[in-house]
Amino acid sequence: MALTIKEVEHVALLARLSLSDEEKALFSRQLSSILEYVDQLNELDTDDVEPLTHILPVFNVFREDVVRPGSVREEILSNAPLLEENQYKVPKIM
Repeated sequence: MALTIKEVEHVALLARLSLSDEEKALFSRQLSSILEYVDQLNELDTDDVEPLTHILPVFNVFREDVVRPGSVREEILSNAPLLEENQYKVPKIM
């Protein structure tokens, strides 16, 4: 599948590239060569190949949810530099 200069100009426009005439000819040849190489994949028999979603086995790595008692409120608040009415006190921003 050979790309025409017009198609290269269209791709360059989409990519917002400014190409000279020599570059357009060069990219036309190079992109055509790439597409011909990729087109070789159509020659392979893939009828008996199962499609993959992942190349490696995927499994869940999360731990089980276990209900545990939380920390004691006083213990948590003891780390605060400032407290007011049993809540954290922070500097006013606005």
